[in-house]
Amino acid sequence: MAAMLLSALLVGTAARADDTQDLAKKLSNPIASLISIPIQFNYDSGYGPNDGDKAYVNVQPVIPFTLNDDWNLISRTIVPIAWQNDIAGPSGEQFGLGDISESLFLSPSKPTASGIIWGIGPVFLLPTATDALLGGQKWGAGPTAVVLKQFDGWTVGMLANHIWSFAGDSDRSDINSTFLQPFVSYTTTDAWTFTLNTESTYNWEAHQWSVPVNFQISKLVVIDKQPISLTAGVRYWAESPDSGPDGFGFRTAITFLFPKK
Repeated sequence: MAAMLLSALLVGTAARADDTQDLAKKLSNPIASLISIPIQFNYDSGYGPNDGDKAYVNVQPVIPFTLNDDWNLISRTIVPIAWQNDIAGPSGEQFGLGDISESLFLSPSKPTASGIIWGIGPVFLLPTATDALLGGQKWGAGPTAVVLKQFDGWTVGMLANHIWSFAGDSDRSDINSTFLQPFVSYTTTDAWTFTLNTESTYNWEAHQWSVPVNFQISKLVVIDKQPISLTAGVRYWAESPDSGPDGFGFRTAITFLFPKK
């Protein structure tokens, strides 16, 4: 009897470990069929001639919708809340909401025969900034896509979009911007995830790159049956405009997961 109880306990422990590893791997997939709410804090410095600095929180809910047995629609929203100081010359401090972006990915409910996961759809930029220096004051839209493969704990892929402005304040610069996010991560059996990526942006109007290289470590834990991922990381600005940040920045995040029952 004791041996049977011990065996059942070990099986249950292994099953829970598999569940947490699986959830951690799903977090590495931007279009996983999993409701998640990341709350991400970022800090960067070295902006412009006055060495300005910026701290911002991105609230990034990801909500999948099942369309039918074959297709899902995944909504990814980014709501930035920012504080900054002397970003545009001696401009002083600003605090408030930035411009919200909304991406919609149409994605097959199952990977391809070769294990490829992909999604494609539109991305929208909404001029929701509460201060002119926190946003572009332009409406924007364009295409977005993601492709990735997961194998043996690894996730390798790329997310990209391009946004053109089509309306808004005529006195502000037009938006014509490409975003590229190649990423690679490894998730261990005890739900630690190590991620390396860039979140590169090319401004076609100014012909300038912004290339932050991010390294972060995440751990998925379960608190009172609620799965939570805790993240900390650093980034190095390999390339940025003269008015952009330089050197190193950092990121921390907490992500709440709501798996389907």
